[in-house]
Amino acid sequence: MTEPFPPRKQGVKPEMTTDPSNQHDNTVPLDDAPDAATDVAIDQARPPAESPTAEADAGRLRRDLDEARERLLRTQADLENLRKRGRRELDDERRYANLSLLTELLPVMDNVGRAIQAAEKSAEAGALLEGVKLVAQQLESVLTRYHCRRIAALQAPFDPHLHQAIMQQPSADHPPGTVLVVAQDGYQLHDRVLRPAQVIVSSPA
Repeated sequence: MTEPFPPRKQGVKPEMTTDPSNQHDNTVPLDDAPDAATDVAIDQARPPAESPTAEADAGRLRRDLDEARERLLRTQADLENLRKRGRRELDDERRYANLSLLTELLPVMDNVGRAIQAAEKSAEAGALLEGVKLVAQQLESVLTRYHCRRIAALQAPFDPHLHQAIMQQPSADHPPGTVLVVAQDGYQLHDRVLRPAQVIVSSPA
């Protein structure tokens, strides 16, 4: 017969046998520990923090770039202004290329006008007067073709840019500053005065 189990004592827990082979070791194996090379690779993968020197260099480069851009814009503006000024000067040269020639023709016009005035006072002029008037008309048409025209002066308000007053004459029929007499015709080429008209201007009576 089998022997009965011995009676269990009240309040006493059974002792548990400890087997070193059954105990779990909480230590991490050496193979599972982080490698030093892995730490270096992680550190290298992180973006480097900008140092104050790098920020200063970046700011200086931005300032240099802005200054270079401003210089480029100013150079382009100066070049455009130079091109416009050159084009304007070339247009003026073409526009007033005949200025000296037309200026020398004005005394010829004056002499023809005087010849007509003298012939009109003579009853014997006849056909000669008509011929001189025809020459005067031809000269006038040539001047007009080259944009040289007579300055309107008679009965017009005095304009110091177009007229040259040689005398003042009291007049009750005209307001002061009115051209009463044209002593010599004036001419202008486009908007440039070749010769101002010599006039007699009214003054208060």
